Amino acid sequence: MDLFLQPEDISSPPSTPPSSSSTSASTLAAGVYRPLQRQRSSYIMDTTGGADSIMDKVRLDYIGRVKSTFQQLTYAQRHFFITELLGCCDNQLLQYIYTFITPKLKIDFLKELPIELSLHVLSFIDDPRTLARASHVSKHWNVLLKDEAAWKSLCLKHQYQHQQITHVPKSITTEPVHGSFVAQRQTISYRDFFRRKYNIDTAWSQGGKVTLCDNQIGEGLATSLQMDDTFIVIGCDNNRIEVFDAKSGKYIRSLLGHEGGVWALQFIKNEINNEHILVTGGCDRAASVWNLTTGERRHVLRGHNSTIRCLKIRDEKVAVTGSRDTTLRIWDIERGTLRHVCTGHQGSVRCLDISGNKVVSGSYDTTARLWDIETGQCLHEFMGHHSQIYAIAFDGVKVVTGSLDSHIRVWSAETGACLATLQGHTSLVGHLQLSTRVLVSGGSDGNLRVWDMDTFECKQRISAHDNSVTCLQYDDKRILSGGSDGRVKLWDIKKGTLIRSFTQHARTVWKIQMNDTKAVVILQRDRPPAPNEEHNIHVASHRTVVELHDFDLDKEQDDRITIATENDDSEEEEENDVSSSSDLNEPATPSIQDIEV
Repeated sequence: MDLFLQPEDISSPPSTPPSSSSTSASTLAAGVYRPLQRQRSSYIMDTTGGADSIMDKVRLDYIGRVKSTFQQLTYAQRHFFITELLGCCDNQLLQYIYTFITPKLKIDFLKELPIELSLHVLSFIDDPRTLARASHVSKHWNVLLKDEAAWKSLCLKHQYQHQQITHVPKSITTEPVHGSFVAQRQTISYRDFFRRKYNIDTAWSQGGKVTLCDNQIGEGLATSLQMDDTFIVIGCDNNRIEVFDAKSGKYIRSLLGHEGGVWALQFIKNEINNEHILVTGGCDRAASVWNLTTGERRHVLRGHNSTIRCLKIRDEKVAVTGSRDTTLRIWDIERGTLRHVCTGHQGSVRCLDISGNKVVSGSYDTTARLWDIETGQCLHEFMGHHSQIYAIAFDGVKVVTGSLDSHIRVWSAETGACLATLQGHTSLVGHLQLSTRVLVSGGSDGNLRVWDMDTFECKQRISAHDNSVTCLQYDDKRILSGGSDGRVKLWDIKKGTLIRSFTQHARTVWKIQMNDTKAVVILQRDRPPAPNEEHNIHVASHRTVVELHDFDLDKEQDDRITIATENDDSEEEEENDVSSSSDLNEPATPSIQDIEV
């Protein structure tokens, strides 16, 4: 087929078209190709009527034959033909063509697909920021992104798992109905669950809300720390136990009664009566049992002949204390009575850990021991270290000990045999945290090490601090460490890289503890003297500071994360925080926080 329409194929119309078209037709009929200059024209198509009002039947037939012939051309020939036609058009015609074809080019491919296929396509998106942008494309896309499938997939990919998310429950509430209480289930969607977890992760990386907790510690040393969702409890060397609200950081009370420094504490929640039970011990050689909810001291447990250096609670009925008098004592904390005295160590008992009905102890006599809590009998003695044991961890299967000899040893709780000696630290290994498959160690050499407990290989070697590691804690994503260099740092546990410096530099870091949404940091900072204290040498030059870092900002700023919908009820952020480092580190690219549902 010839590229152009020949005169014999199509009869010329009886009347002459507009000048530009006439030139093009005559050139085409002559078989001569010459690009034409685009002409300015005052010609405006009359679109007020139909095609019949614009041209007669002969011209309509002619256009029909051109259209039929055009459909028989190859794509290359069509491209050439259209290019020629466009070259004949003035600006007004081109504008008309633009407004005509633009809507035809805007095809929503997701709208053309069945919903099941559309959701399957969206399930391949790993980045929540991409989903955030996609929700703004159109109403149809916004509706698709409200479906739970895409967000459930993201929850699985980001390993956001919760024991209550299987049937997407949020909480169980009770409401009185005719005098009786009936449980009502409130649900939370995978989308809401994901966005909350994602925002928490983002806040961990960029910084959350930081609250300074007013305290009475002064220049004292914070020796022990524990936090849950309700309370923050701090033991001090000035005989005080300070209690704070874990949600707001507000001071609740001081527990007074010890006659010496408090060196160990732990509390648990009694799920039956919803009370918190606290056990403390220290230099006065006595352990105290407190109702943490009311501040009442229930029992004083006496019997040790020297400082209680460590303690652990098994449950609301049993606790174990270890002392510099070389013994362990197993107590009935419900009744305030002694159950067993465990003897065998030849040096101070420095550390304890409990799993089930077994307790392990590490001593300055270079040995560790495994004890049966019910009988008080020693089941195994672990010998192999060449210097004092300062840290111990126990998961029910493996016992891990850290020593002044710079080595870490792994023992079988069943046989008592040494399974591995982990080498790499060059000084005292004073901090251990063990999960089923991962061990994190911190030493006086300033290093952190992450160990695979299946192969006993060191996965990460982190030069964390310029001096000793004074405290550490980790979860499945990050490690939080503090050092005597006065720095607190957040690390990526899988990459071994620094995420960020966690807080401002201090003199030293006493204690840290964290959970999914919060972290407590206790450190010592210089105290600038007041004008009337400049020449008073008896005024303390430093003070102990307690910082509460909160990363669950959705509670206070509901518009922190959104997926584009018409109702956006944002709440103002509370103003009682000292600083919010997230304000200084806003991401340059859109985040999941920009989504609105």
